[in-house]
Amino acid sequence: MDTRDSASPTVAVIGAGPAGLMAAETIAAGGVGVTVFDRMPSPGRKLLMAGRGGLNLTHSEALPALLDRYGPARARLEAAIAAFPPAALVAWCEGLGQPTFVGSSGRVFPRGLKTSPLLRAWLVRLGGLGVRLETRRTWTGWNASGALIFAEGGPVRSRATVLALGGASWPRLGSDGGWTGLLPGIEVRPLVPSNCGFRIDWSAPFRRFAGTPLKRIALSFRGRTVRGEAMVTAEGIEGGAVYALSPALRDAIAAEGPVVATLDLRPDLDAPALARRLAGPRGSASLSTFLRKAGGLAPVGIGLVQEALHAGAAPDLPSLVKAVPLRLLAPAPIARAISSAGGIALDELDARWMLRRRPGVFAAGEMLDWEAPTGGYLLQACFSTGVAAGRGVLAWLGEKQGPGGVAG
Repeated sequence: MDTRDSASPTVAVIGAGPAGLMAAETIAAGGVGVTVFDRMPSPGRKLLMAGRGGLNLTHSEALPALLDRYGPARARLEAAIAAFPPAALVAWCEGLGQPTFVGSSGRVFPRGLKTSPLLRAWLVRLGGLGVRLETRRTWTGWNASGALIFAEGGPVRSRATVLALGGASWPRLGSDGGWTGLLPGIEVRPLVPSNCGFRIDWSAPFRRFAGTPLKRIALSFRGRTVRGEAMVTAEGIEGGAVYALSPALRDAIAAEGPVVATLDLRPDLDAPALARRLAGPRGSASLSTFLRKAGGLAPVGIGLVQEALHAGAAPDLPSLVKAVPLRLLAPAPIARAISSAGGIALDELDARWMLRRRPGVFAAGEMLDWEAPTGGYLLQACFSTGVAAGRGVLAWLGEKQGPGGVAG
């Protein structure tokens, strides 16, 4: 990609993550000149991190079910995702020479699983479309004449701007939420952790299990149960089952203070079957040995039962195994969360993804106020809103240009 200075692009895209790069591709494919600015030394850093365990691009479930994953933001995101759905994202990926496959869970991955081949091919395509990239450029707002200003280099004037600055999770990768104070008059909701772990005040003896996985468990909170896995940490608990309940847990803690979730250590056994297993005489066996042999618990599960008993739980072993209480004190810091919620209120955007109170400025990606679980839903919405903002730019420039096109 051409990285030479471009002081006056037709369109400036700020943020070189998936939403920003997709907006840039959409605009450039429409024949309009684009420069992408990013404060990091190279583009796509969080996208590269996302691919360390296998790049989960999207999910293969039916569109109505997929849209439901976005909760309260569903209605606002529906048009963008329907216009660039999972099938379109898969076709885009394969068009870059990266075949995909659907995993057993329905998640969609590039066949090579890694991000770097996809990102390299994407940057080559963007370069071929004439997209310029300027790195180490930290956006700090607008000057009095309306030009974009950066901490490094001079002001930049553009006919339209796409903001795709991300949220505040994994700030060392580029998205630190520092942009939230740069949009006066625009409603920006506080950035909070999503898909995050939670703090638990473990006893000193139990902390020896830090780093131990909890496999084949079910976590419940206020009528909702999620089966999966989790991980004990020195400060609390994290992992897929926890992330799935994190919005409800986070919001309840914010409203009420610490809350209690329950952990079923044997979701494969119903309560009567487990009670029969634990009804036999314990004899001289220690509690740990009895729970291991009769209850089939791993050491970490035994530790959790003992932790609850030491905290004053009733000594009803079958009930405890099926519902170990976990007192969650607070979400883990946003810097350790997989994603973030909060950001620009969706009502601040019109149907073109342009800020109603800032004509010519569009926004996309995680800096908008929506959240979704892991499983491909996060990246899907980032790509889809990037496309939507790019198309919105082309439509807006076309309206301003009138008959004859928008070539920049």
